[in-house]
Amino acid sequence: MAEYVIDAKNKKLGRLASEIAVILQGKKNPTYEPKEAGSDRVVVKNVAGLTLSGRKTKQKVYYKHTGPLGHLKIRKYEEVFAKNPAWVLRHAVSLMLPKNRLQKARMKRLVILVK
Repeated sequence: MAEYVIDAKNKKLGRLASEIAVILQGKKNPTYEPKEAGSDRVVVKNVAGLTLSGRKTKQKVYYKHTGPLGHLKIRKYEEVFAKNPAWVLRHAVSLMLPKNRLQKARMKRLVILVK
C-alpha cells in the first residue's frame, strides 16, 4: 500500500483528477488487477490553489436534476469552488473512475486537505 501526497497548487483540475484516478485504480502498481479496488491512497493538499484554463472559471457549470419536470438546478463553477473546493476535485475524480462496484471503495482512499 503506497501513499501519494500531491500538492494541487497551480495545477489544472482535469489533469490532476485524471492522475488521481489512475492512482486510485492501482494502475501504477506492477500487481495491477482490474477486478480489484487497489490499495494506494492519495492525499491532496492545497486544493484551494487549483486552476482552470481559459474562461472556464466563468463559463463552467454543474447541472443537477431534482426529479420533477422543470427542476434543473444550475450552479456556476465560481460559486461552487468558493464554497467547497474539495467537492469540485472529488466530483471530477469520481467522473473519471469507472462506474462499477469498485468506485465507492476507490473514492474512500482519496483524502483532500483544504488550505
